[in-house]
Formats: sequence, structure tokens, C-alpha cells
Amino acid sequence: MRFDRGACLPPALGIATVAAMLTSGCVSSPSIAVLGAYFPDWLFCIVAGVVLTIVVYMILKRLHADHAIGPSALVYPTLVAFLSFAVWLVMFR
Repeated sequence: MRFDRGACLPPALGIATVAAMLTSGCVSSPSIAVLGAYFPDWLFCIVAGVVLTIVVYMILKRLHADHAIGPSALVYPTLVAFLSFAVWLVMFR
């Protein structure tokens, strides 16, 4: 079987072009320098989401309103995700 160097199938060339365009957004990852080391932004957002969820939990516990929310195993992880996304939008938009 002989392969020509210049011959390329048009569909394969189109797929390669689309793949290159889709991955071009991954060139620079958002990161923060902390003491000389670079950490991704999402890491700080998750930590902030967990801390804010703990604060919400403590407020609800102090107000004796923690029994009024739904199942804790569903509510608190959802609250962590919501607050993490909110921190991302506010700080790193």
C-alpha cells in the first residue's frame, strides 16, 4: 500500500480543523500565583464554596432552622456547588 504525502482526505482535514479550533480555548488555564506556585482558580472557588456552606450551616443551626431544609445529603453538596459557581462568577468572570 502506497501513501502519498500530499494527499489527505477532505473529511479528515475538516475533522482535524474543527478539533484544533475547539482545543484552542485551552491554551491558557486561569491560575493564581501563591508563594511562587500556580494554583487553578477552580480550586479556590471550591474551598470558598465549602467555607461558605459551613457558615450557612452554622447560621441555620444557631437559628434552629436546620430541620426545615430537605435531606442534608442532597442540600449541602448542592449548596457547595452553587456557592462555588457564584464565587467563580463574582471573582473570576
